[in-house]
Amino acid sequence: MRQYSADLTPPWKKPQPVPEVAAEPGLVVEEPGTGFCGAVIRCEAGTVTLEDRFGKHRVFPLEPRGFLLEGRVVTLVRPASGPRRPARTASGSVAVPGARARVARAGRIYVEGRHDAELVEKVWGDDLRVEGVVVEYLEGVDDLPSIVEDFAPGPDARLGILVDHLVPGSKEWRIAQAVTSEHALVVGHPYIDIWEAVKPASVGIGAWPRVPRGQDWKTGVCAALGWRVANPGEAWRRILDSVHSYKDLEPQLLGRVEELIDFVTAPA
Repeated sequence: MRQYSADLTPPWKKPQPVPEVAAEPGLVVEEPGTGFCGAVIRCEAGTVTLEDRFGKHRVFPLEPRGFLLEGRVVTLVRPASGPRRPARTASGSVAVPGARARVARAGRIYVEGRHDAELVEKVWGDDLRVEGVVVEYLEGVDDLPSIVEDFAPGPDARLGILVDHLVPGSKEWRIAQAVTSEHALVVGHPYIDIWEAVKPASVGIGAWPRVPRGQDWKTGVCAALGWRVANPGEAWRRILDSVHSYKDLEPQLLGRVEELIDFVTAPA
């Protein structure tokens, strides 16, 4: 006697098979039901954890046809080797394997001081290239009004500015207030110099020396620490070489830089 299948669904109405993709750390996918897009940071039995670019985590079940990869439906599966910690950039963000630098945005970040710019590049450089954000060097706060006027910030071209030791009531503070607008944001860190934003332990010292008012701060620091006073540039290389990730920086600087990146990359 001939046996007949109980499945009477026409072949053209049956779901087509989709690729199975290992949920490796760093893989960027979208959960279509919520629209949440992020990189895989953890894959456990039956679930996967995604992290978006703002650091928000969401846990989703590993269901068939449950995710989009570059716009295509896929089924995520647990990697054969088991969960691994995702690679991280120096800023602590999830590194995206094979990510190319994005075409530069119209928005910009200006950073006061050459040392400040070098430190931002070392810690946030990978993130900035993925986001297409260019960092430019600002020689002094006095130049801000003309820079902002020439730049003409707008909804699609936001301007973020990081300045040193922004003290309420000071001349620098008044200039910053005058140029701040809906599309231009000026933030400052509390340190006399960007050197001080590096944790003393990372540099191998107990604390940053207190320099008497009226004395050049860098010169006073080098003298107190027994470094070559005549060559502060050499001292800076020593400090910068001690910075390997965001963990070597003080939270007050981390927060200000992340604030600027979020500001200039926010949707219009």
